[in-house]
Amino acid sequence: MPWVEPEPGPSPEQKPKLTKQDSATGSEWYQKSEESESEGNQPPLEPLASPRPPETPGPPALERDDAPLPEGDDASPRPSVLDDAPLPEEETPEPRAICRHRHRCHTDCLEAPLSRAFQWLGWQVGAHPWIFLLAPLMLTAALGTGFLYLPEEEEEDLEKQYTPVGGPAKAERRFVQGHFTTNDSYRFSASRRSTEANFASLLVVSYSDSLLDPATFAEVSKLDGAVQDLRVARENGSQIQYQQVCARYRALCVRPNPLLYAWQVDKTLNLSSISFPIYNHGGHPLYLTGFFGGRILGGSLGMGHLLLRAKAMRLLYYLKTEDPEDSVQSKQWLTHFLEQFTNITNTLALKKIEVVHFTSLSRQLEFQATSMTVIPVFHLAYVLIILFAVTSCFRFDCIRNKMCVAAFGVISAFLAVVSGFGLLLHIGVPFVIIVANSPFLILGVGVDDMFIMISAWHKTSLADDIPERMSNVYSKVAVSITITTITNILAFYTGVMSSFRSVQCFCIYTGTTLLFCYFYSITCFGAFMALDGKREVVCLRWLKKADAKWSSFKKFCCFPFGSVPDEHGTDVHPMNLFFRDRFGPFLTSSESKYFVVFIYVLYIISSIYGCFHVQEGLDLRNLASDDSYITPYFNVEEDYFSDYGPRVMVIVTKKVDYWNEDVRQKLENCIKIFEKNVYVDKNLTEFWLDAYVQYLKGNSQDPNDKNTFMNNIPDFLSNFPNFQHDINISSSNEIISSRGFIQTTNVSSSTKKKIMLFQ
Repeated sequence: MPWVEPEPGPSPEQKPKLTKQDSATGSEWYQKSEESESEGNQPPLEPLASPRPPETPGPPALERDDAPLPEGDDASPRPSVLDDAPLPEEETPEPRAICRHRHRCHTDCLEAPLSRAFQWLGWQVGAHPWIFLLAPLMLTAALGTGFLYLPEEEEEDLEKQYTPVGGPAKAERRFVQGHFTTNDSYRFSASRRSTEANFASLLVVSYSDSLLDPATFAEVSKLDGAVQDLRVARENGSQIQYQQVCARYRALCVRPNPLLYAWQVDKTLNLSSISFPIYNHGGHPLYLTGFFGGRILGGSLGMGHLLLRAKAMRLLYYLKTEDPEDSVQSKQWLTHFLEQFTNITNTLALKKIEVVHFTSLSRQLEFQATSMTVIPVFHLAYVLIILFAVTSCFRFDCIRNKMCVAAFGVISAFLAVVSGFGLLLHIGVPFVIIVANSPFLILGVGVDDMFIMISAWHKTSLADDIPERMSNVYSKVAVSITITTITNILAFYTGVMSSFRSVQCFCIYTGTTLLFCYFYSITCFGAFMALDGKREVVCLRWLKKADAKWSSFKKFCCFPFGSVPDEHGTDVHPMNLFFRDRFGPFLTSSESKYFVVFIYVLYIISSIYGCFHVQEGLDLRNLASDDSYITPYFNVEEDYFSDYGPRVMVIVTKKVDYWNEDVRQKLENCIKIFEKNVYVDKNLTEFWLDAYVQYLKGNSQDPNDKNTFMNNIPDFLSNFPNFQHDINISSSNEIISSRGFIQTTNVSSSTKKKIMLFQ
C-alpha cells in the first residue's frame, strides 16, 4: 500500500501545539468539523493516521511479517515501533492524503444560514413567548375587519369569472354588438343575439313512444297555459305578468314552441303529416330544429322528412333582456317560476308526460348553492382535523402530552385564513365563490407544519431551558417548512398568470393565506409551544417533590402506564418506532423492492393511458349538487336534443361590392366551405344575400347594378323582416358589414365542438 510522505516540519522539541492561528489547514479542518457537528449533529471526524516517516539507514527495528513469534511464558511482548515501520497489511489503516490548498465544496449554502437564522428566531420566541403570541392575534383582529367588505347579495358574473380574459370570442362579440342591433321588444331572434337572453326552458318527455297525438298535445298545452299565467306580486302591490316581460316578435310574445302554437290555433292540425326540420304551415316555414327530440323520420316531405315519432318536446320562454329595468323584472319572474314550478306540476297532475325545467338563472343559482354547502363541510373538517391532531399528539405521559398544542395549531391555521382573506378584502381583490374552498388547503398545510414542529420538540431534552429547546426546534424545522411553503406559494402565485379571473382570485387568496400560515406557525404557534414547555417544567418539578404521601398518587395520575420520563432523554413516538423497526426493514427487502417497482410501472402505464383519454370541457352537471333539478334536465337534453347544436354566425367584417358578381361568387364559395364541414347541416344555412339576389331576379331587377342593388334593399327587408338585423348600412348608403348563419349538428361534446371550429 503506498504511503503519503509528510511535509517537513519542526522538530518535536520545537513543534508547538496545533492551533487555529498556527495552521491554516488544521484550523480549517477542525472548524469545518465543528460546524458540521453543530448544524447536522454529525460526529466529529476521526483523527488522521500518522504518516510513515522517511526511512533512515540502520538496523532493522521490526521483524518480517512472516517471522515466528516467541512462545511460552518467557516470550516478551512484541515491541511497538509504529513510528519506524508500517503495521502488517491487515492491521494498517489506509492513510489519507490531504491537499492543504483545496477548499471543500459547500452544498449547504441555503440550509446553513437558514438554520442559523431560525436558531436565533427560536431563541427569541422561547425567551419572549407572549410577544410572539399576542402580536399575531392583534394583527388577525385588525385584518379580520376586511370581512366587512365581503359581498353578500352581489351576483357573481359567471361569464366574467369563468371564461378566458381577452379570448377571441369576446372580441368577436364586441364586433357584433357594435355593428348589428337587436330588439327583443319587437323583433326578437334568439339566433341573432350575441349574448344569452333571459329564458325558461321546459323539456317534456312522453311516457309513450311518441307525443305527436292530440291528447298529449292537450296536456302540454295545459302546462304552457299554467306557466304563462304565473304572476309575481311586488311590494308596491303591482304584479309582473308573463306578457309584460316576454320577448316579442312584432305584437306577440315569442311562442315557446312553433308547432304547439299552430296546433293551439288549429286543433284540427294533422300531427301525422309534419315535416322536419322545416314545416310549411300556411305558407310560413316553421323551423323545428331544437324543439323536438327522440325523432324517427320517414321519407321526404316538403322541405324535409316526414316526422313519424318524437319522444320529447322543448318549450322555450324568452324574456326581455336588453333594457336594464326589463331585465330585472324578467329575473324576478324567473325566480318566481323556479319557486312555483313544483306546485304547477303537482296541481296539473300530468299523466302522459314528464317535465324537467331550467332557466338562464339556474347555472348561477345552483353553483352558488353548491358552494354554500361547503361551509358546513368546512366546519366539520375543522372539527375532524382538531380531533385527529389531538388524538395524534395524545400521550399517557402528562408532561409530554401535546393535546392543547395540537388544538392551537389548528386554530393558528384558522387565524391565517382570517388574516389572509381580510387583507385581500381590504385591498379589493374580488371574492369569487370558489375561494371558499381555499381554507381546506390552508388547513392541511398548517397542520403539516404543526406536526413537524411538535415532532422536533419531542426530540429535545427536558433538562434544557426553553429558549435553548426552541432554538434547537427551529434550527431543525427551518429547511423543511420554509422550502415547502415557498414552493406552495410560488405554485399558487404562478396561477395568477391564468387567463381565467376565477383562477387568478383563487390563487391570490390561497397563496397569500399560505404566507400568513407560515408566518403564524413560526411566531404564534411557536410561542404557544414555548408556553407549553414552561408547563412541562412546572409539572416535572411538581412530580419530583419529595412527598411520600402523594408520590404514588402523582405517578398513577400522570403516568398510569409508565415511569417518570428522563429529563435528559427524548420522546419517541410509537409511529416512529413502527416505521423504523417494522416498515423500514420490510420496504428494503428484495421482495418489497420488486413489488414496489411493479406497482410503480402499473401506475405509470395507467397515467399515460389516462392522459390520452382526458375529456375536455366542463359538464355543468358537475357544478351542481347531486339532487339538483338541473341534473335531470341535462340528462334529458343529452339523450334527446344533442343532435342539433347552436347556430353559428358567419360575418363579413369589411366593405365589399356585393353587386359585383365575382364578389358574390367568392362569398358563396366561402359559405360552401363552411357547409362542407361534417358538423354543419347545409340545408339550414341562412344568408340574406342569396335571398336578396333571388328577390331581385324574381322582380326582373339586375343584381349586378350598384344603384339597383342598394336602392331595393329597404323593400326587401320590409318583405323579409328576419334579415333586417343582418345588414349594417351606414348613413352614406354603404354596407359596412353583414352576416349569415349556419346550423351545427352532432356537437354534443366539447371535443367535437373544437374539431368543428378548427376544421
